[in-house]
Amino acid sequence: MAIARLIFFVFLITFFLASELYAQFERGEIPDELTLTLDEAIEIALINNYMLQKGMLDIEYSNAQIREAWGSVYPQVNASGNYNRNIISPNPFAGSEAGGLFDLFGSIEWLNFNENARTDGDPETEPISFEEFIERQEEGMREAGISPEMPDNPFAVDNQFDFGVSVTQTLYNGGAFAAIRGAKQLRRISQDQFQREQQLVVEEIKNSFYSALLAAEQAHVLRSSVRRLERTVEETRKSVEAGVLSKYESKSAEVELVNLETNLIDVENRAELAVKNLSLQLGIPVKTDLKLRGSLEFSGELQPEMLSPEESYRLAIERRPDVSQVNEFLGLLDVNKSITRSRYLPTVNAFANAAYIGNVPDNRQVVSQVPDEPFSFTAAQRRFFSDSYWDPALSVGIQVQWRIFDGFQTSSQIQQNKNEIRQAEIDKEMLENGIYLEVEQAIKDLETAYKRIRSQERNIEQAQLNYDNSLRRLQEGVGTPLEERQASSLLDESRLNYLSAVFDYKTAVSRYEKATGKPVIENR
Repeated sequence: MAIARLIFFVFLITFFLASELYAQFERGEIPDELTLTLDEAIEIALINNYMLQKGMLDIEYSNAQIREAWGSVYPQVNASGNYNRNIISPNPFAGSEAGGLFDLFGSIEWLNFNENARTDGDPETEPISFEEFIERQEEGMREAGISPEMPDNPFAVDNQFDFGVSVTQTLYNGGAFAAIRGAKQLRRISQDQFQREQQLVVEEIKNSFYSALLAAEQAHVLRSSVRRLERTVEETRKSVEAGVLSKYESKSAEVELVNLETNLIDVENRAELAVKNLSLQLGIPVKTDLKLRGSLEFSGELQPEMLSPEESYRLAIERRPDVSQVNEFLGLLDVNKSITRSRYLPTVNAFANAAYIGNVPDNRQVVSQVPDEPFSFTAAQRRFFSDSYWDPALSVGIQVQWRIFDGFQTSSQIQQNKNEIRQAEIDKEMLENGIYLEVEQAIKDLETAYKRIRSQERNIEQAQLNYDNSLRRLQEGVGTPLEERQASSLLDESRLNYLSAVFDYKTAVSRYEKATGKPVIENR
């Protein structure tokens, strides 16, 4: 029970630290020193990798395109406003005889007055001349304080206003509705691309992580070899001083030591660069002191659930995002063909227009004749927003547009769409064939690496026994330093070959998972 509680406590601490680490990266807070496992590196890459950040933006862009496509079938509402100040207005009847009508407006009133005077039975009331009638009217206006002057152009309006709202609703537009389907297809393509990029990033992170581990393990093997060779050089020097060995043995060991130290420096530099390359792929500053927690070791748990090439191929076709992406792209091309075909069909829109129109003169004085007194007048001032100057307008209707003939442009574009679809189908066939080869190669690489691991495991055992035997013979005085150095070199070579085989196996596992489209969520 105590051990179980201890394991549970360690798990809670690890989970808390990992959660806090991911939260720091999501907030953009990157520590100066960092120690990561492979799983933690993958988590950080999925949050912080530059390529994945761009992929998320592509998905957001696709969502915006869908909203834009829906906007073409939503009601379109537009408001407008217009104001005109007429400095000089043309007479609409200029150059025609109709302009003389303005001069006859007063004659109608004069005729009416004379007719009343002739028929009212009052002997004192007699008809008068037109000139006298006009003079008496003008005199009555002046007595009322009204200017009798008439404007040159009675149709002129000083201020004109026009405020309106128009609403248009698409009733049928085959191209618009197809564009909505196309935008959704494009979003699915972006999502598939993002998932594929996640898989590629995971593989790259694994390869970089394993490469850094391999370089570190190689450096560790060479450091052990250097230490062994340093002891051998010291023992050889003592034997030379005792006269047991020649100076040639001592010098040979020293030269070999220098060469090995040079190789160690090169491997250590490669290990450091491998870590910095991993930092770059994780999207963290390369100046961060990054340390890796893990080792290149093989165990039976590493073996993936292997399927035959045919079964692996079927699995890859089912779940690989790039296959789905190609299918979605074919669907997008089919939508594009539908959009082109929609040009053969009409578009139907309903509309409604509402307006409020104002024609407001500067002089808003209204002159009225006093009832039964033809030569007495009164004047009133109308308000700016008087109903006499402002009028509402409302209209509704349906608009149909149908392109009857376009010079065979639509039929030519449909043929182009068919060619694009055929090209995409050829690309799909090439992709599927390439996937089969990729899966088959990954399986072969796995089998080869596994055999190399088993072979190198046995080889290391033999090399270790050979080195122990040569070292014992040297200590007993029946062996030579050269034999010991050769055995040591063979042991190091066997260890390095084992590490290389484990590295190849792990990267082959990663390639197999990528080739079969293993979801990234299972790697997290």
